[in-house]
Amino acid sequence: MRSYQVTEFGKPLELKEYENPIPKGTEVLIRIIACGVCHSDIHLTDGFFDLGNGKRITLADRGTKLPFTPGHEITGEVLSIGEDVKDISIGDKGIVFPWIGCQECNACKENNETLCEAPKYLGARLNGGYSSHIIIPHERYLVSYGKIDPAQAAPYACSGLTSYSALKKIPKTKKDEFIVLIGAGGVGTNGILLLPHIHDAKIIVVDTDPVKRENARSNGAKHCLSPEEMHENLNDFNGKIAGVIDFVGNEKTANLALSIVKKGGTFVIVGLYGGSLSISLPLIPMRSINIKGSYVGELRELKELVELINSKNVGLIKVTKQDLNTANDAMKKLRNGDVDGRIVLEP
Repeated sequence: MRSYQVTEFGKPLELKEYENPIPKGTEVLIRIIACGVCHSDIHLTDGFFDLGNGKRITLADRGTKLPFTPGHEITGEVLSIGEDVKDISIGDKGIVFPWIGCQECNACKENNETLCEAPKYLGARLNGGYSSHIIIPHERYLVSYGKIDPAQAAPYACSGLTSYSALKKIPKTKKDEFIVLIGAGGVGTNGILLLPHIHDAKIIVVDTDPVKRENARSNGAKHCLSPEEMHENLNDFNGKIAGVIDFVGNEKTANLALSIVKKGGTFVIVGLYGGSLSISLPLIPMRSINIKGSYVGELRELKELVELINSKNVGLIKVTKQDLNTANDAMKKLRNGDVDGRIVLEP
């Protein structure tokens, strides 16, 4: 088994080779076909998330032990199974659901594993997909991708699922309303492509990068604006912005979202760039604003999303395939903002 691993936070990944693990009980050994490169992988390899005001959450404090293998947007094929596996067979293929909880707490028992207080996420707490093989703890975490190409399907374990779950957190919209998507990177692009299949509202995309704005327009966004243009043209949309999804998640984007969402509207924070937010508390009840956090999505939502893609004419995010041994190069491109769509690593 070949794996590109974090051996020291903030340093390039290192190639390590191991014997293929042997699955036991309900475990399944997956031969990885493809693994998407996600922006959260950068935070995970850096070893921290910025909370603003000089505060950080470190992965070491949250139980991540080195070395570990990042990567959580995984498709693969069943190579071998534990003795208690019943419903899948060697050769079956699918998307690996990586947002695995402890499987014992109330949240997990209610199938809300992203709310688990002691998660075992693949690519964060447990070894992930920048590898040739991976062990998953139970067969239920392999979701058939149907007719989707496996490299194309990989980003839907996170990028697509994150967008889908965030969009669902905004109440049903009308045709004369708008949803603003801040950030037109990989997750934001999936939001653009999925939104017409979930909401009736028209799409406004806000991004500082003119190239990303143009890509957003070609993917179906009605209006593509810089933050300054959004403020300048706000009167055109006043009272009609039913929801804002912040796929960036820094102080500037969050403040922008709060300033443009209509009374009674919903602001969903997804991005993890970091920082803090100062809110005038009386304005929240006076404007009846709903502020929600959205962190990826649940297993049932991944199944819904795959069914949606296979049954409807859903536009799929552009993927660029690279060999697994270019993992550090792929992360460098992503860090520099030089990725159109998603890079997918293939062992």
